Amino acid sequence: MAAKNPALTLSIIIPTLNEEAGIGQLLTYLRQLTSPTTEIILADGGSTDATTSIAKQAGVRVLVCAKKGRGPQMNEGAAAATGAILYFLHADTFPPAGFEQQLVSAAQTGVGSACYRLRFDDAHWFLRLNAWFTRFDVDAVRFGDQSLMVCHEVFAQAGGFNENLQLLEDQEVIGRLRKYGRFAVLPGFVTTSARKYKKLGVYRLQGGYFLIYTLYRLGVSQKRLAQVYKKLLKL
Repeated sequence: MAAKNPALTLSIIIPTLNEEAGIGQLLTYLRQLTSPTTEIILADGGSTDATTSIAKQAGVRVLVCAKKGRGPQMNEGAAAATGAILYFLHADTFPPAGFEQQLVSAAQTGVGSACYRLRFDDAHWFLRLNAWFTRFDVDAVRFGDQSLMVCHEVFAQAGGFNENLQLLEDQEVIGRLRKYGRFAVLPGFVTTSARKYKKLGVYRLQGGYFLIYTLYRLGVSQKRLAQVYKKLLKL
């Protein structure tokens, strides 16, 4: 269970691959909202742009990960983290003001893992509808974009992210985390970029996500899921 320690510290882990366009803005935002004791780790999968240099200039700890892939990168970031609370955050997602104390408070009250509700930076009605469903504590509507807080001890007990998964690793881990501590959907919202929806089209991208999730639930192999993703949704 989550430790009830008033001095709990936070480690923010951001998996990246060629995120130079927005990583500087996110890191500046995080620094403005967090205390000096909060650790920010950029777990990079081999960026060929200026992602890592921007992060180093911002004073962020940069890990060049041995294995590429969101799951392996987040696991490597967690292994290097010193905080009692881990906070996994996508490079195009901004947590709400006050998130640092909210996450600490959740851990202090016995929450083992948690996420926020979701908002997009686009007012399209279909995206607003999709985001509305994230208020419910149902694993089928858990998305990596919602960010994920996990007490370090709970993360270790659950075995971290499944590195055999090429897709849906953010969602799969929730079921295992629930076994070792209470999961909560926090009342605030993270705001994530709708850039992929704008490039591929809202209905095409969401339809592709729904198809991949359905195939996953039917037991289709990760290799086949990756092929479907590449064919339908690869930018």
